[in-house]
Amino acid sequence: MLIKRRVHACLIASTMGSLVLVMMALYGAFGTHSPSSSSLRQDYQLMGRPLYKLDLGWPRNPELFTGNVFAVAVDQYAGVVYVAQRGDNVPKVLVFTTDGDFLMAWNTTTLEMPHGIFLADAGSLNPTLWITDVGNGPHGHCIKQYSPSGKLLQVLGTPGKAGHGLNPLQFDQPAEIFVHSSGEMYIVDGDGGMNNRLIKLSKNQEVVWVHGEKGPGPGQFNIPHSVTVDRALRVWVADRGNKRIQVFNSITGDWLGSWGGCFTEDAPYSVRLTQDKKYFVVIQLNTNQISLLDAPPVGVIGECKVISVIQLAEEVKPHLVDLDLKTGALYVAEIGAQQAQKFTAFSLDGSFL
Repeated sequence: MLIKRRVHACLIASTMGSLVLVMMALYGAFGTHSPSSSSLRQDYQLMGRPLYKLDLGWPRNPELFTGNVFAVAVDQYAGVVYVAQRGDNVPKVLVFTTDGDFLMAWNTTTLEMPHGIFLADAGSLNPTLWITDVGNGPHGHCIKQYSPSGKLLQVLGTPGKAGHGLNPLQFDQPAEIFVHSSGEMYIVDGDGGMNNRLIKLSKNQEVVWVHGEKGPGPGQFNIPHSVTVDRALRVWVADRGNKRIQVFNSITGDWLGSWGGCFTEDAPYSVRLTQDKKYFVVIQLNTNQISLLDAPPVGVIGECKVISVIQLAEEVKPHLVDLDLKTGALYVAEIGAQQAQKFTAFSLDGSFL
């Protein structure tokens, strides 16, 4: 009887010890490490409502990241993740499965400095990737369309020629493009260049409307950095230099409002909607945060409200984010850590998917 009690006590102690380690992995910070250290992947904290956890096993070969990682795009139907990186003599795009297996690399010479990447026509027989190029060389200052295997299909803008603000399709360091399911395009043009514009193109790539004035006022921009469109056809723009998110009517281009109260310490760099359309995922590079904000109902903009924060290590520097709209997972491009990371979503009952 005494032996049974001792065995039972040992089992309880072992179980409690395992639980403590799991809780530390989910909610604790593990100190400061260099960006090259694999332990950096565990150095984060969850604040507010815990909605995501870090997938420590993604990707299976992180050593394949050989440049500065700037953007990610997810094809939830094919189960594929595209990662855009910069650097000399490095593949500009790495392709992984959503499970973390490496598939291929694009060693393209038609990309100089990729900034944003967006998957269009997801779920169709012919999905394509649009990549914004902010390089100053012969291939820069334009937006390029590629096949999933890296074949260049189309170029918007004039490669190597910076825009001047007069021609809407003459870009100057275009930051990001969002292609709606209708085929309409929304472009934020001005990652530090002369242009500070939000441009809407029709599915035939004709200009529908433009907001193109630099300044702090409504509808003006200072480094528009990221753009997305919600189900109510409202256009949300991360206005980085002004530390706010601005909102527009996608049909008319009318200004609807702005959010600035959540960004007093650092600017929004990336804005995306979660798969359930309940939250905006916003990246703040200088404070190393991934914030989830309540998405307002139709007809309301109101004030921004932070629900949850993933606080990353100081060296990480997240830049842009994309979501798997099938599973809800977040994929984050991190400049400082020179890697992309995957965060797995909670289900509604509080367990991890």
